Amino acid sequence: MNFEFFIAKRIIDSKAYKSSISAPIIKIGIVAIALGIIVMMIAIATGIGLQQKIREKVIAFNGHSIIENYDNNNSQESIRPISTDKDFYPEFKSVPEVSHIQGTATKSGIIRLENDFEYVVVKGVGADYNWQYFKDFLIEGRLPDYTKKLNADILMSSYLANRLQLKLNDKINTYFLKEDTSKPPNVRTFNIVGIYDSGLQEFDQLYVIGDIRHIQKFNKWKDNQVGRFEVFINDYNTLEQTGNDIYKQVPSQLVAKTVDKEYPLIFEWIAIFDNNIYAIIGIMILVAGINMITALLVLILERTQMIGILKALGSANLSIRKIFLYNAAYLILKGLFWGNLIGISLLLLQKYFGLIPLDPKTYHVSAVPVYINIGYIIALNVGTFILCLLMLLIPSYIISKISPVKAIRFD
Repeated sequence: MNFEFFIAKRIIDSKAYKSSISAPIIKIGIVAIALGIIVMMIAIATGIGLQQKIREKVIAFNGHSIIENYDNNNSQESIRPISTDKDFYPEFKSVPEVSHIQGTATKSGIIRLENDFEYVVVKGVGADYNWQYFKDFLIEGRLPDYTKKLNADILMSSYLANRLQLKLNDKINTYFLKEDTSKPPNVRTFNIVGIYDSGLQEFDQLYVIGDIRHIQKFNKWKDNQVGRFEVFINDYNTLEQTGNDIYKQVPSQLVAKTVDKEYPLIFEWIAIFDNNIYAIIGIMILVAGINMITALLVLILERTQMIGILKALGSANLSIRKIFLYNAAYLILKGLFWGNLIGISLLLLQKYFGLIPLDPKTYHVSAVPVYINIGYIIALNVGTFILCLLMLLIPSYIISKISPVKAIRFD
């Protein structure tokens, strides 16, 4: 154990230290560090959690990348069919990052009840559809099975079910207009086997999930024709690069768009969360640093006589500065310990019990989502510790200006 560390430990363990004038200020410094790490941890966990949750919901309805005809014109309805006889289907082997590809089609319709009606878009899916996301959305009933024969089972959102006063296992008549509007519309009676709630009202108020073979029959398509392809990838962080790779691999008569280009307003909105997180981190570190600087200056002032005695005995300025920096490091670590303990506990409570609700109409989720990762927690602690110590280097320089003779006489 070196000399500086030994002296710093004696100062920390001494009764005089714990009952000194600087004790309340030091406690405030520790509390500031703890509160800072709690606020930063919550800001990162909820900010990233909200971004991921909203992204996942948009991706659930569209995939990471969408392959469709050039002339789709952002229509809610599939206009011209695309053959599934493509090199990239049913496996996109030319782009390793692609994990799954599925064919879908959409058709506008009207749900007609005895006393009400509602415009909907029936999204037709088939045996290749990935139900992973909708398993989390399902709140009642079961997921439909389209791997066998054609059936009338559909998945409806809780928004539409409540609006039309429908419930599980109800049968509904849905009308689909033909190209020749002079002819009577196609009518299908669907059976509600499942009710979902994604929290994205933009999609929930519109989409009903059904068998794609109904749409193929309405449009007089072949069994191997779909409205578009939805492509899923392994890592969202590679979306831009993988999206470009997918674009290069599709035929010239088709276009591939990433989901953030399809819904720019949603993705630009959640990107703003990053700026909020950076601002909160900066403010909290600054506040914690200022409190620690105040505590260190008070501690130096209170130990002026000790500094004078150590200088008189031949201790170098750097050696004495180390004593106080070791002391400050201990206080920072103590604040980080309590901050982590309280912060992680609060995040775990929110993650598993959803104590803090949100308005799904505004935030697209019913409770504050939490993302906990050991990587950002370690980085946050290490970064806070280093930055606070660096901020203390300048005030610790005041030690070199203290005269031994005047310091010993200081009272």
